Amino acid sequence: MEEISRKAGRLPLWRAAIVVARRDFLAILFSRAFIFFLLGPLFPIVVGALAGGIGAQVQSEALSADVGIAMPAEDMEAMLAARDELAERIGPAIPPFVELQRLREGEEFDPVAALEGREGRLAAIVTGTVAEPQLTAPEANIARWSGTISMIAATASRTEANSYPEVASTIVATSGARENRGRFQTAQSGMVLLFLLIMLLAGMVLSNLVEEKGNKIIEILAAAIPMDALFMGKLFALLAISIIGIAVWGVAGTVILSLGGRSLSEFANPGVGWPLFFTFGAIYFAMGYLLLGSIFLTIGSMAATVREVQTLNMPVTMAQVLVFFFASLAVTRMGSWFEFAAMAFPLSSPFSMLARAAVDEAIWPHFVALAWQALCVAVFIRVGAALFRKKVLKSGPQGAGKKRKRLFSFASGKNS
Repeated sequence: MEEISRKAGRLPLWRAAIVVARRDFLAILFSRAFIFFLLGPLFPIVVGALAGGIGAQVQSEALSADVGIAMPAEDMEAMLAARDELAERIGPAIPPFVELQRLREGEEFDPVAALEGREGRLAAIVTGTVAEPQLTAPEANIARWSGTISMIAATASRTEANSYPEVASTIVATSGARENRGRFQTAQSGMVLLFLLIMLLAGMVLSNLVEEKGNKIIEILAAAIPMDALFMGKLFALLAISIIGIAVWGVAGTVILSLGGRSLSEFANPGVGWPLFFTFGAIYFAMGYLLLGSIFLTIGSMAATVREVQTLNMPVTMAQVLVFFFASLAVTRMGSWFEFAAMAFPLSSPFSMLARAAVDEAIWPHFVALAWQALCVAVFIRVGAALFRKKVLKSGPQGAGKKRKRLFSFASGKNS
């Protein structure tokens, strides 16, 4: 087969794919744009961190609320001491008290007027005495804090301080419920990370053939090498570039987490263990990238200009989101037909199988899924190349050989 291909003036499939992959890989790797490619995720991370910090601060300010207190001096001292005592044991569930007024004998205080007319973070006002406390607040806050105020008043009315009994405790490493919940959180986090990486990196494939088509280089390449090899070479070149980018980002992220004192021991151990989970994560990223990339390369090859590629970018991104939602829903239905459908559907299979690696200890289903995904990659590349050859190059089975021979002769500088 190789001799026939050489006689026809064309490289064999795998050799041609390697040539195309090496050319594209080196062209991207040693370009100045590759530096911006590596720095690309830094900008959304910084913006996201700033927005998250500001949003958390705004939400904290919006949700924080104080409880005002207006009582006789002795009762107020007892309530404040009881509140501080309970806050040490219970924590943030005990609302902070704000002193409004220490009432003298016979002095009155209107909590309704004070609560409605005061601008600030007061959500309720406690009046009365320790023996008979009264809470003035909106209906939702009455239900929220009436029990807490009653407990504080009961603590304040005691004659003996610090009479809480000590509770004996036995510490265990983990529990079944906690382990199961942690594995599902690992599965969800792995799927989200896999989706973000594929969505961030697979979009480069859309515009990969536009330049070759604009310069008419694609016709010379089509005459010299099989179109399947062209598609395969470009996909694997971009996959290699993506892996280098992920490696750089992964090392940087690991260093940052290590400096922050974080480690994998804080997270639940996946079903297959961390080494295999990371291995499967890398393999499923490659498969997901090749599956989506082969479709994107086909779609992008139909576009004539960069503007058409930009127009196609939005529906392609929405399609990715729908696939991710489908796989995410399948995680909540482990063992059902819905999960098996998500594992069988090629585009959602990498996400579902990575989630299964986090939850389930079985390994053999992953080898079956990887074989199925590899077969789908080969089919997608073959179909995409055929569509490109038919729709763009407009070369069918008949007469295609003569046209390629003329183009190859022209590329070689020979007279036809």
